[in-house]
Amino acid sequence: MVPHSSALPSPIAPSIPVHSSRHLQLNPSSLRPPCRAEERIFRWHGTNTPPPSTIEHPLIQHIASLANRASLRDTASYGAGLRKFHLFCDIFSIPESARLPASFELLHSFVLWAVTDPDPNDPILSEVDSATFELVSPGVARKYLSAVRAWHIAQGWPPPLNDSNHERINWSLRGLENLHGRKRKPLRPPITLTMLTALKATLTLSDPFDACIWAMASCAFFGMMRFGEVSCKSRAAFNTSLHLTRAHAFFGTDLRNCHYARLDLPVAKTARPGETQSVFLNEQGDLCPLAALRNLAQVVPASANDPLFSWRDRKGNIRPMVKVRALERINAILMAWGWGTSFGHSFRIGGASFYLAKKVDPEIVRLAGRWKSLAYETYIRAFEQISSRHLANAASLQ
Repeated sequence: MVPHSSALPSPIAPSIPVHSSRHLQLNPSSLRPPCRAEERIFRWHGTNTPPPSTIEHPLIQHIASLANRASLRDTASYGAGLRKFHLFCDIFSIPESARLPASFELLHSFVLWAVTDPDPNDPILSEVDSATFELVSPGVARKYLSAVRAWHIAQGWPPPLNDSNHERINWSLRGLENLHGRKRKPLRPPITLTMLTALKATLTLSDPFDACIWAMASCAFFGMMRFGEVSCKSRAAFNTSLHLTRAHAFFGTDLRNCHYARLDLPVAKTARPGETQSVFLNEQGDLCPLAALRNLAQVVPASANDPLFSWRDRKGNIRPMVKVRALERINAILMAWGWGTSFGHSFRIGGASFYLAKKVDPEIVRLAGRWKSLAYETYIRAFEQISSRHLANAASLQ
């Protein structure tokens, strides 16, 4: 067993090697072979040997390996956190032996770095090139820690942090959140019904790309879906076990003889392992998501295992809709209509706002939107869009 040290190297002076923040790259290492994000917690290793967790018998060890890989249904989200952790370690010259298992000191330092937004008025931080930082929110930093924790367990090590460690890290995160709270980016404004109407009017629904954009937009709005649920990060990232396919879409008629569509999400943020969450879509007049899905099926015919939200390029190849490309198209249209923003728009909150404005029971909105609870922030953001319907001109009624 290779000994490991919990001590960190001496603090790095402001002369850290820096690169453009958009081009920060991991140092090449045989311990971290190129692989898909969801494979990183299994294929990225450390130099230390973990303690045994089973008896030394091939059958038992094989079963343990199968169970290890099957324990987490969605490991792709952990890939980003693990990459960020090793990026931090590369920048601050953390030796491989200190990364797995990682000490509290290392992980606390990692979180401090991940959440810090360098203040140009700070005499120390102002001397460090801001390109050394890749700022994320405290919530994302906690997800990064979950990724490192999962990596430890998948590699045969105990979880690296205890309860008191988490309390200390949360203390720091609260402090940095207070310091940087005033610098937060504006929340994405919700999509409105007027915006959705303008979007449809501008798109060419006989064009494969635009037909896909419209189906995504209509379903995301009326189904209160996260945009990541109707798109993928890249063409190579598409995975039938993680993303919607044509086989996940069903059309039916309910007890009132009304048509509906059901999208069965293979993975969802609030779903338990092995649980399938469904999005239910109903007819909605000229902006109907059912009509949008039928149009997509006609303009972009595809097989059952192809992406639900897909288009065909000039060569006739089926392609999943990539989130960045979709938002570029949508935002370009909305900006041309006068709704300019550099942060995108929220279809999920927009749909919730629409239903609340129509006086749909908030509990129905919560269930349909698959919120564990209709969080205060979510409700307030939606209510902001429809408050006049309930509160305007109240004084004139006396």
